[in-house]
Amino acid sequence: MVCHMLSDQSLIEILGDWSFWDRPPPPGLTRQLTLPQHLHTDLALIIQGVRRCGKSTLLSQLPKHYNISLAQCYYCNFEDPRLMNDLDYKLLTRIIALAREKIPAGTPCYFFFDEIQNVQEWEKWLHTQLERPKRNYFILTGSNSCLLSGEFATALTGRHITLELFPFSFAEYKTLFPRKKLEDYLIAGGFPRALTFEKPYQLLQEYFNDIILRDVLKRVHARTPEAIKQVAKMTFESCGSELSYRKIAAVTGLTVDTVKSYLEACEDAYLLFACNFFAFSEKKQLSKQKKYYPIDSGMRYAITSTTGRDLGKSLELMIFLRLKQTHEKVFYWQELHKGEVDFVAVRGNTIVPYQVTWTGPELRHEKSLKYFYEHFPQANEAVFITRENAFEFL
Repeated sequence: MVCHMLSDQSLIEILGDWSFWDRPPPPGLTRQLTLPQHLHTDLALIIQGVRRCGKSTLLSQLPKHYNISLAQCYYCNFEDPRLMNDLDYKLLTRIIALAREKIPAGTPCYFFFDEIQNVQEWEKWLHTQLERPKRNYFILTGSNSCLLSGEFATALTGRHITLELFPFSFAEYKTLFPRKKLEDYLIAGGFPRALTFEKPYQLLQEYFNDIILRDVLKRVHARTPEAIKQVAKMTFESCGSELSYRKIAAVTGLTVDTVKSYLEACEDAYLLFACNFFAFSEKKQLSKQKKYYPIDSGMRYAITSTTGRDLGKSLELMIFLRLKQTHEKVFYWQELHKGEVDFVAVRGNTIVPYQVTWTGPELRHEKSLKYFYEHFPQANEAVFITRENAFEFL
């Protein structure tokens, strides 16, 4: 079967469908994300995050934020099925050429490329563009945390600014729904569209399946997504508890190496995150089992078969996600018969232990901290997070 290259006229029509040349961008919530003060021709702005967390909406808001004329902005989503036979670096070159036919060479032109990971060899192409800037600005999104990896990351050192976008925080959620309470947020989660959809959990289940199919399956050697879904669902159900690869392997009938590769691919797709044991020795960190946290409490409820609402566990999950966004690293600490510290957040040389409890501090929390400080006396004062003060951190 011969695949004919997309005509220039068809490509212009596609760009017109995604751009805002003849219509205003859709309204959307201003996200709590620290954007760079200016865009630069020799620095690509790359926004990464899980599917459906609002990356495309954020792209549509950037012209207003940077006071850019929409006529100078070219948008393209590379998951548009009309582009499926042309997804290589030559397509990017054609988009630049078509834009420059309308916009003079001396006038800035802004290219907003959504889900760039679908384009073959985009990394090398972008590298050449940034090496020799020509009044072109590049803002890209991707649904993979390994978007910048390997040789390209090395070659592009100092030539990109990478931001991570997550589903709505509690503060963002309250902006939209000022009368809602913390409990409502923990049950609903923060995926934007699901918050106004009539059957939110059904939509969140679709998101889960879509992430597995589009972002996880292609990165692992699996014929079908079913085994991956089973592994991911087990981590969702064991949210915040230690979970060994061997246990998952025993339940699923997979090898330990396969389980590990599936979980790593799920992490790359922002579907879930690992939380390592806290120790100064990396060897000791790796000797302990990891804990896993899903990307969103609403999605966790939508995917798991657990009955009831464990709001304490959901609060712990959302605090972990928030700490992950505000600190360099987040760990847990635990010692047999001596208790557990939910999170140990690290920023530079600062170490802060966090205890998360729905009702309030208990004796076991104090006991665990006592033993923790015996091991790490240089750590800062512990922070207790409960339902009463959680809004300060979320």
